[in-house]
Amino acid sequence: MNILVTGGAGFIGRWVVKQLLDDGHRLWVLDDLSNGRIENISELMGYSNLIEFIQGDIKDEQLIQDLFSSTCFDLCYHLAASINVQDSIDAPHTTFMNDAVGTFNVLEQCKQHRVKIVFMSTCMIYDQASSTSGIKESHPTKPASPYAGSKIAAENMVMSYYYAYGLPTVIVRPFNTYGPFQKTGGEGGVVAIFINNKLKGKPLQIYGDGTQTRDLLYVEDCARFVVQSGYSDSANGRILNAGLGEDISINDLAKLIAKSDVPIEHIEHIHPQSEIAKLSCNYSKAKVLINWEPTIGLKEGIKRTEEWIKSTDLLEEGKRHE
Repeated sequence: MNILVTGGAGFIGRWVVKQLLDDGHRLWVLDDLSNGRIENISELMGYSNLIEFIQGDIKDEQLIQDLFSSTCFDLCYHLAASINVQDSIDAPHTTFMNDAVGTFNVLEQCKQHRVKIVFMSTCMIYDQASSTSGIKESHPTKPASPYAGSKIAAENMVMSYYYAYGLPTVIVRPFNTYGPFQKTGGEGGVVAIFINNKLKGKPLQIYGDGTQTRDLLYVEDCARFVVQSGYSDSANGRILNAGLGEDISINDLAKLIAKSDVPIEHIEHIHPQSEIAKLSCNYSKAKVLINWEPTIGLKEGIKRTEEWIKSTDLLEEGKRHE
């Protein structure tokens, strides 16, 4: 198939691109590199002639129109977005324009050219889980940040195109995803930041009391979920969760990563009003509809992520000595 991946140079996007290339498709990757990095896909571009990279912005309507007019796409994976909760609180306009208006631009072209779209949403739209069961797709939503609000707005537009125009659409809500190629600085995820600090002998810093929980999904499992939702007609018009199916407190995660190598500190929360106390995924719908379930447990995923961060540190060290 001819497939467009927006945000394909980002962390999850990189792994979606790899999965699609492994499956033999021809890809067009659109990314403005505001959050993604060309280094994420340079290796993939090096060994495959089935990938074309376009640096551009989903808010650029003319660019999007030209892209869809010049290529007959079979499928669109729409991952491009502003994803940082704190940034959305500080600058909600940027997040809304990227996540809601940008999605509208892509939707319009998918409608005009009859291209199925898989929209990447987030678990951060949910209200907290109950203590007894994981979050299903029917669980109440709570836009506790402009990021969550923008994603809910975009989701509603995506579903409206399914009902109003019969456009094949899928909304995917992966839970907190981690793994190789995730940023290890302030924009990264908690696992990558914790591992990076540990390797550098720095304390692991926890926002608030650390009792908040996360359901942590390894990135290759996430990419397989996203890709399979695009392949499956049974997913059309549906919202699908993906997660490990078990949650862990940030305190326990820090202990698991730090071992006894570095101290653990609690610091003032930067956005307590947007914290979700308990996130735990019920992925039974994805298992039934697209035959997906996770394969990589948390300990194995942390091990793989740590090995990757170590390898990049060694690579950077080698470059500095060349």
